[in-house]
Amino acid sequence: MEAIEKKVIKGGEFIIKETEATDIFIPEEFDEESQMIQKSCEDFLAAEVLPNLDRIDAQEEGLMPTLMDKAGELGLLSVSIPEEYGGFGKNFNTSMLVADAVGAGYSFAVALSAHTGIGTLPILYYGNEEQKQKYIPKLGTGEWKAAYCLTEPNSGSDANSGRTKAVLDKDGKHYLITGQKMWITNGGFADVFVVFAKIDDDANLSAFIVERAFGGITMNPEEHKLGIKGSSTRQIFFNDCPVPVENLLSERQNGFKIAVNILNIGRIKLGAAAIGSARMALSYAIKYSNERIQFKLPISKFGAIRYKLAEMATRNYACQSAAYRAGQNIDDTYEHLVADGMDKTKAKLKSVEQFAIECAILKVWGSEMLDYVVDEGLQVYGGMGYSAEAPMERAYRDSRINRIFEGTNEINRMLIVDMLLKRALKGELDLMTPAMAVASELMAIPDFAPDDDAPFAYEKKILKNLKKAGLMIAGSAVQKLMATLGKEQEILMNIANMVGEVYLAESTILRTEKLVKQRGEAACAGQLDMMRIYLHQATDIVYVQGKEALNSFAEGDEFTAMMMGLKRFTKTQPFNIKEARQRVAKQLIEANKYCF
Repeated sequence: MEAIEKKVIKGGEFIIKETEATDIFIPEEFDEESQMIQKSCEDFLAAEVLPNLDRIDAQEEGLMPTLMDKAGELGLLSVSIPEEYGGFGKNFNTSMLVADAVGAGYSFAVALSAHTGIGTLPILYYGNEEQKQKYIPKLGTGEWKAAYCLTEPNSGSDANSGRTKAVLDKDGKHYLITGQKMWITNGGFADVFVVFAKIDDDANLSAFIVERAFGGITMNPEEHKLGIKGSSTRQIFFNDCPVPVENLLSERQNGFKIAVNILNIGRIKLGAAAIGSARMALSYAIKYSNERIQFKLPISKFGAIRYKLAEMATRNYACQSAAYRAGQNIDDTYEHLVADGMDKTKAKLKSVEQFAIECAILKVWGSEMLDYVVDEGLQVYGGMGYSAEAPMERAYRDSRINRIFEGTNEINRMLIVDMLLKRALKGELDLMTPAMAVASELMAIPDFAPDDDAPFAYEKKILKNLKKAGLMIAGSAVQKLMATLGKEQEILMNIANMVGEVYLAESTILRTEKLVKQRGEAACAGQLDMMRIYLHQATDIVYVQGKEALNSFAEGDEFTAMMMGLKRFTKTQPFNIKEARQRVAKQLIEANKYCF
């Protein structure tokens, strides 16, 4: 019965409903086979990638394609490809685990994720059977490498404004594609490109499968970038490139929908990759803090360093908790849709689309968590952190792109709120009923006691109130600003920050609750501390973001009432966060690595 209940969870529903710990998946529950896949990824990085980082960054001729070939031989490119096309047919959450494990691979991680994600998935999910039979097996082995050509010089976040054109030739057998694409990952060595272009004067993009061998393709030299220097990034020019009509991907003008749905997958996978990358950076920082002696002591003895290590670990733990919760929700929805008779390929797309809000949250919070970790990790290294001889310099530079990849974090924050409100308007999520209930509650006598004395009752009471705060601000903003809310980007980002913090805080509480039930409190002391650290910080963020929003649109008695409500909904009991961080840091230092 429990499994059936899990399958009907809707994306975005977390803001209006309570979730039970039994209904979420935690990374500690991966089975032995999944753990072996994770170990294969880590072993591959240790043997083939990490010893060759300088050669990769120098873009040594043929090195990256060779690494991709070796990854293909081990099956790392085909984990989520169905067995009928030569893959392992693993579920979505296992592919998240691969993204996590490979995420520590710097530029190689970018090449692999671009190939397996935006390069392969459009064909797998939108191709007809003939297209899939022709391309997917070779992409799965790495015999053919893939790239994704969407961005143009004047078309970035506004993807549908692209100017690349496709015109049917006189014999009606080929589309001639002409246009310019930029920032194309894997562009220098890809054999297959998924190219977006408008046919004639269509309003919307169409998508095409283009082989390098078709001709009419030229490229600029490799881009010189701040980070991910080993990732091939080219401008690509299509000059009457002849593409067989049978290589139109999906239906005419369906390209924008393809782009949006594939980007949802890219966003949550980026969040997973950021977790793996941050975990390695944190482990480097912990080891260095134990080795570096100042004032006759290892710097890991100092409170300022311990603060950094504990904060880095806490944010990583929270993102990891949310990532695998969302990944399993996607898998459960997929199984539910298939059981209801939906085509498997369509169900794959629908299940990810259902959790597009969570995908955007994980992209934003994952990339910003990684930026925090590598920045503080570099600080732990001090002057050595700034040296290219130490690992933090590369990690610091390589992390920065993630806040731009897969839609900027600003765009994704606005999408979080936009998608929530659109689902409410469609009747898919009932946001107004709980928002109105919160408005009524503002006039009632406050109740600060937990609902009962059960484990985690206090934390869940705080979480419940944080949701009320988010609903109060969002509901009031919608009523007050109505049609102009879409133009108020700062307010939308305030609301998105509140919503995202609620999702991560809840995920962290539920994961920790589940772990405690499995292992007991004593074995989960570090996790309990990190959960409480994150929850109290999230409460402060919700208060500040809510106050900023209210100052932007509310006034008079309305402002006063809602500020009182916001203070009530973000009220917590005293908590010694310093001591909690010290305990977390002590565990990390004794383990000499990230150990959660």
